[in-house]
Amino acid sequence: LCEIQKKASMNKKQNIAAGHLFNSRLTSIISISLVIFLIGATTLMVLLTNELSVYIRENLTLSIVLKDDVKTADIQKLQKNLDACPYTNTTQYIDKGTAAKELAEELGQDPTEFLGYNPLLGSLEMTLKSDYANNDSIAIIEQSLQRLPEVKEIIYQKDLIDTINQNVRRISVVLLGLSALLILISYALISNTVRLSVYAKRFLIHTMKLVGATGAFIRKPFLMQGMVTGLISAILAMGMLSSILFLLRSELSELLSIESMNALLISFVVMIVSGITITTIATHLSVTRYLRLHVDDMYYI
Repeated sequence: LCEIQKKASMNKKQNIAAGHLFNSRLTSIISISLVIFLIGATTLMVLLTNELSVYIRENLTLSIVLKDDVKTADIQKLQKNLDACPYTNTTQYIDKGTAAKELAEELGQDPTEFLGYNPLLGSLEMTLKSDYANNDSIAIIEQSLQRLPEVKEIIYQKDLIDTINQNVRRISVVLLGLSALLILISYALISNTVRLSVYAKRFLIHTMKLVGATGAFIRKPFLMQGMVTGLISAILAMGMLSSILFLLRSELSELLSIESMNALLISFVVMIVSGITITTIATHLSVTRYLRLHVDDMYYI
């Protein structure tokens, strides 16, 4: 009977210890996954901001107003030549009739009715590739276009282009600064979580030292566990990020294109690499710290 009671008591203690260990690992995984989620969300935000800035700049319109006596064949030839230029994204020809209809829709009244003729001219609406969508590049492009015999004038919004480029630069700097700060905070949080996990086994580390185990031998299981913890946490964080994007798919429908899916995949890679790398480094440093401590000092930390 006493043997049975001893075995039952031992099993109970083992179950309690296993339960504490499971709860400790679960808490570590959840804590780390939340931090990695923030890293992934910030990475995705940086990538989507860059994609959005490219989209905005490539939709800025440069109006090439044509002379009234330009023939259709010359216009087609000019459009074909512009399409072949390295700075051109798209071109669209707007004839006089279409321009009058668009102006009538904006004003709510057809100007040709009280003027008796169409005062507007045909134009080529050109959008530029994002690398050329700045006032310095546009000024050079404008000079070359002004030399063409078919062109009367070039119209574009200089102030709007400057404002967009300035805001894009500011947002990029802020997001990069936020990302750097988040990486530091993430490392500190994950390091503390890992340190608490290793702290519970500090006497086990000391015991392994007493039986002659080398530092590399002692570190190996801890590092493996840290890598697995980082990987599981990253997978959970990826699931959280995917779930949030799925719930917001209707509001983000314009941003969730093929390019944004590539950005999401890049964010996933960053999350996995961050999770494994940070937990492994933090585990290595924590185990090394306890390897260097004297047994008496372990009671006071």
